[in-house]
Amino acid sequence: MDNRKDRLIRGTAMNGHVRAFVVRTTKLVEELRQRHDTWPTATAAMGRTLSAAAMMGAMLKGKEKINVQIKGDGPIGQIHAEANAVGDIRGYVTHPHVHLPSNSLGKLDVAGAVGRTGFVHVIKDQGLKDFYTGSSPIVSGEIAEDITYYFAISEQTPSAVGLGVLVGTDNAVMEAGGFIIQLMPGLSDDEITAIEQAVGAFPPITSLMDQGMELEEMLHRLLPDAEVLEEMDLRFQCQCSKERVEGTLVSLGQSELEELIEEDGKAEVVCHYCNEAFSFDKVELQQIMEQSAK
Repeated sequence: MDNRKDRLIRGTAMNGHVRAFVVRTTKLVEELRQRHDTWPTATAAMGRTLSAAAMMGAMLKGKEKINVQIKGDGPIGQIHAEANAVGDIRGYVTHPHVHLPSNSLGKLDVAGAVGRTGFVHVIKDQGLKDFYTGSSPIVSGEIAEDITYYFAISEQTPSAVGLGVLVGTDNAVMEAGGFIIQLMPGLSDDEITAIEQAVGAFPPITSLMDQGMELEEMLHRLLPDAEVLEEMDLRFQCQCSKERVEGTLVSLGQSELEELIEEDGKAEVVCHYCNEAFSFDKVELQQIMEQSAK
């Protein structure tokens, strides 16, 4: 069994004119596959988005968090991935039971599942009153290209994004990860060309992971003079709890709670992100209804 941890490294290269992130999310994506019972194409779409969100989360500070939403016109529906600056990640897809025939390259048809029309929405919670929201159109549905386009359009940052998920014949996640390289002002044309050539020649990231290559080696293959500045462990972490769900039930109001008590005598609320179910019996619902009346 592969005991390598899910982690992220952040580095810089070319005298600080390039910043880079490389991430391994294999265990995280496998846990979410099991929690949501995603089928292979849905697993790949979800996993790619989670890897991107993990790296975008590492661009934040303190208690800030980011929510990446991909809303295409394909059968998978919406993909949601949320990450923060310390490596906590969670996510889900609207329709987990999507698996399509392989595309013309013999790979999982993520674009077919996501759809080629729609939007990428990125919501940053920076602890302020208002959230920052950026959006860009889906350009391919392959997710890496869509995130690249988001950075160019919404954040005016030229970027190269690579994302991958390798799914085994038993539908389990064998490898998942990705990279983001961002170009800062001050690079020469020759330096930009060198980066473009390195990215163009870079094999699928999951094939390198499958061969046992470490994140640092991948970073140096992309950017030979890269210096690692930070390393961070990644983990699945949901913020839901029975207390939080109670708060949601309180917000329903008395009439809806009365209806629940009279018709069902109980309630079950399932968290989108972790698929955990929270049950409330009649007595608990009556207490929540009394609370909502205060």
